Amino acid sequence: MASTSAEIIAFLLTISGWVLVSSTLPTDYWKVSTIDGTVITTATFWANLWKTCVTDSTGVSNCKDFPSMLALDGYIQACRGLMISAVCLGFFGAIFGLVGMKCTKVGGSDQTKAKIACLAGLIFILSGLCSMTSCSLYANRITSEFFDPSFVAQKYELGAALFIGWAGASLCIIGGIIFCFSIAENSNSARRGYAYNGATSVMSSRTKVHNSVPDKSPPKHFDKNAYV
Repeated sequence: MASTSAEIIAFLLTISGWVLVSSTLPTDYWKVSTIDGTVITTATFWANLWKTCVTDSTGVSNCKDFPSMLALDGYIQACRGLMISAVCLGFFGAIFGLVGMKCTKVGGSDQTKAKIACLAGLIFILSGLCSMTSCSLYANRITSEFFDPSFVAQKYELGAALFIGWAGASLCIIGGIIFCFSIAENSNSARRGYAYNGATSVMSSRTKVHNSVPDKSPPKHFDKNAYV
């Protein structure tokens, strides 16, 4: 029962993390910068993995998509690949996790389901690591440009999408670790069951041997007075 509850908690954590990671990919504010006037914010610059935009004080936004994938900076291409990999791995991890849970009726025996659940945990851990690496790589580029005194172009700060991605990656990793522990719990329960069955088989074999030994004691002769 405890193992089933742990698997349900792990599944909820990993699904929540996967949803957050998936929502991070199209989110606008990966990095943001503002130009403040004396009274109001005159312009807000923001960008993500697909475009860069500017919003003026009236709320009108002008966006420009990145013209060519081959002309992009290397870190943006790496972040795109890692985030797409994280989303794909999370999708397959959710399928394996659903099959490997003990509360479902598919997947075979308990040992087979435990192995499938452990595989799902490993996939979710890889998904979380991909998302964590992507967000960290993007944040490292932002902070290095921000604190570089020789960098004279527009400086940005960390956007909300990075924090959402870190949170989703953490949930995926934590849930994946819990899934991996399910195979260890299943192995311990299987060992206890094997020891009990072994003791039962030994007792039954002794009983069969005792019953199979013929009775070699001499026949008893009773005198006719014994029935009186």
